[in-house]
Amino acid sequence: MAEFSNKLIAVLNEKIDAGIAMNALAHMVVGLGASVEKKEELRLADYADANGNSHANISEIPFVVLKARNSNQLRQLRQALMQNNIKFVDFTNTMTIGTYQEQIERSRQTKEADLEYYGIAIFGNWDIVSELTKKFSLWK
Repeated sequence: MAEFSNKLIAVLNEKIDAGIAMNALAHMVVGLGASVEKKEELRLADYADANGNSHANISEIPFVVLKARNSNQLRQLRQALMQNNIKFVDFTNTMTIGTYQEQIERSRQTKEADLEYYGIAIFGNWDIVSELTKKFSLWK
């Protein structure tokens, strides 16, 4: 049995540039954290030094970044997450160009089959998330 009931994982498309991957990861994690209704499930811990200065309020849950071979693997993962009612945030090519309004409009005009997935951040049941992500390798 896992020490934690939930798991945090991001799966990034290995074909994208590292800078785009880090941007996608940051945006997805912020969105995922904001979407978790019961913040206590994130098990946030406040790290402070001996002087009482706060350095971080981060999750105690291990966070792992994995890689997918391509956008299609991420699309399939997204479908499996939806079928299993697992909370996730994805990031696509339409979210990288222009202003936020332009990105939103471009997303609205693009059919799901035409989206290129850059990544998916996941928060959910340890066993289910582990099973759905077991074919992905560690991002290095």
